[in-house]
Amino acid sequence: MSWFDGLLWPIMLVVAWIMVQFHKLFTAMGLGSGSGAAWTLSIIGLVIVMRILLIPLFFKQIKASRGMQMLAPEMQAIQKKYKGKSDPASREAMSRETMELYKKHGTNPFASCLPILLQSPIFFALFRVLNSLPMVADGTFPRGDIGVFTQDLAKQFESATLWGAPLSGTFMKASEFSDPSTAMHIRIVTIVLILAMTATTFTTQRQLTMKNMPPSALEGPMAQQQKMLLYVLPLVFAFSGVNFPIGVLVYWTTTNIWSMGQQFYTIRRMPAPGSQAEAALKARQAHRAAAKGQTIEDAPRAVIEEAPRSGQREQPKRKDRAKPRPVSGAPSDEKAPLAEKPTTATKSTAPKKPTAPKQPKDDDPGSTTSPTTSPKPKK
Repeated sequence: MSWFDGLLWPIMLVVAWIMVQFHKLFTAMGLGSGSGAAWTLSIIGLVIVMRILLIPLFFKQIKASRGMQMLAPEMQAIQKKYKGKSDPASREAMSRETMELYKKHGTNPFASCLPILLQSPIFFALFRVLNSLPMVADGTFPRGDIGVFTQDLAKQFESATLWGAPLSGTFMKASEFSDPSTAMHIRIVTIVLILAMTATTFTTQRQLTMKNMPPSALEGPMAQQQKMLLYVLPLVFAFSGVNFPIGVLVYWTTTNIWSMGQQFYTIRRMPAPGSQAEAALKARQAHRAAAKGQTIEDAPRAVIEEAPRSGQREQPKRKDRAKPRPVSGAPSDEKAPLAEKPTTATKSTAPKKPTAPKQPKDDDPGSTTSPTTSPKPKK
């Protein structure tokens, strides 16, 4: 037994226990204990249990991927800022600003990979369980049984077939079977499952990148990487699937179908802001509202005014008094705004309007002449 099997042994025990419990359930429902349907449904039941446990992480993945989409423009600005700078100080500054950006949006690129990372040990544990079942059935397995997966159950699993192909058979080892028809069934079933697995993976990635991303997130190096993965991952699964047992391919295809349905439901009900899916959601809402005779309008946000705190008196506001404007071209007695009010000891130096001199009368002896005119000579 290798160190890798020793590392996965606790998970192998859990996987074997779940499969045996589902096998007992389907056997009690009338399926044969050695039938391929009972064991295939047991693998599907294992997928359902594991994916239900991963639902909280799935929502964290959605939140993280949406956060990465929202910060894409700011990330591009940081990359453009430090473009062509390879000195250690610039790299350190770029890393620091990137981490601050992740902290600001409450996300990081590793959070979107959590479901895949946590599901990988389960996948490899199932792979090791199915690969070890022939040795368990022959009695040559170092630990005897795999928990509750006894030698009798292992023999039943080895005899179980899916469309004529043993669940433990692989495409590369199909020639080891003495019956040519069995080898042909193994190859055909493997190719069908690989095509289904590849198609579901491509569909899931496409609806995530094309329908649930705003236009700003579809540009830049990160978007190019996601588009590349859209075509690379199916090819990786296609070339690596020929080495996996049919039971593992059933698990893989089932979990891809679950992911596709879960992703479709999430995008339809909770699309990313600014994406094509959000526009489709608003169109459906408007159509349903129109069918009911209603209209969907964006109501303006209410402005909430803060009331004065209790016990605090509101101070009255000062109102400026209206001042008369001086008539253009005429002198005014109005003082300058900053001039002080003259006291009784000082006289105003503002110019006064000249008055006409008073003319004396000839019969008025007490009249005086104006200082500006000369007295008339006596006759």
